[in-house]
Amino acid sequence: MNKIFFTLTILYTAIFAVEIPIQKVTLHSFSESKKINAKIIQLSNAQEMISSTVSGHLEKYFVKPAQLVKKGDKIALIESMDISRMSAEYLSLKQQLISSAKNYEALKQLYAKGMSSMSELNNQSIQKNALTAKLNAVESQLKTLGIKTDKLIKATPNFILYAHSSGKVSALLKPLHSSIDKNEPLVTISTRHAYYIKSYLPLKTALNVRLGDKLVAYYGNKKIQTHITQIMPKVDEETQRVIVLSKVDKKVENLFINTYVEARLYFGKVFKHPAVEKSALSFFNNEWVVFVPNEHHADEEQEREIPFTLRVLKIITQDEDFVAVDGLELKEEYVSDKSYYVKSMLLKSSLSEEDE
Repeated sequence: MNKIFFTLTILYTAIFAVEIPIQKVTLHSFSESKKINAKIIQLSNAQEMISSTVSGHLEKYFVKPAQLVKKGDKIALIESMDISRMSAEYLSLKQQLISSAKNYEALKQLYAKGMSSMSELNNQSIQKNALTAKLNAVESQLKTLGIKTDKLIKATPNFILYAHSSGKVSALLKPLHSSIDKNEPLVTISTRHAYYIKSYLPLKTALNVRLGDKLVAYYGNKKIQTHITQIMPKVDEETQRVIVLSKVDKKVENLFINTYVEARLYFGKVFKHPAVEKSALSFFNNEWVVFVPNEHHADEEQEREIPFTLRVLKIITQDEDFVAVDGLELKEEYVSDKSYYVKSMLLKSSLSEEDE
């Protein structure tokens, strides 16, 4: 018994000798993803098209032919009914949520005084959560289009299209005051000796891909983040795949041309979900788990216990850094790294208990 007590004391002391990083569950944006084959290529004087991501009315060009532009420069101003509708809906939902939150807090106080029922409180909570979900969905759509919702104070139809890469403007493709469709090219930009990721997509995937979608290529131990800049109009005869090009904007050392690499494409509707960092996940008894702090580990009676416990999770989806999960609440704390250390402590503690 004394040996077991001594072992657990050492374990408890050891776990605090290592700094265990703790994070809180956050709401993270995800989209559908697919692993694909790709190749690094270099194009001379390549022509890139900058296309509108919304339909509307072309009001103004901020550039002229032969003008040099940088990534992030303004290209065109578009008046869009879709933007007008979404911005109005966002502001309306935001105001509704403020009112709903106030009503919830008022009912909470009345319930504490015995002047309101749990049913009324639950109904108000459901209404508040539904409004929050709708607001998050609209906010995600607006942010995907590059609209800063924190600066949105009134509904607006104005949408500004920005350059997604640097180069020289070759041509303006649509006359001013004309109607344009979503994904319709407006400007071509010429780039010299630029590196691209050339990807091969099945037709079913290609039909859902849009210009600007994110593509991450894995080159050695490096992650090259790019965005789709061109979808080729012809299917590659040899592979029977649709070819898409994404430009490498940031300089990457020792980038060899014609190297085949693995890549992951993120496309489709964006949604938000509670998420943890990938480094937090651990595989335990054939299930994915994370470790969370014990609520009562500071009590004197339990001061020698391991201050963490495991929580079984259901994985929904993932990107290169985060994993969407069910099984944890928003803002709940979890061990974000070094989970192998906590896992070994729990296993050793379990073995000690069996010996007892």
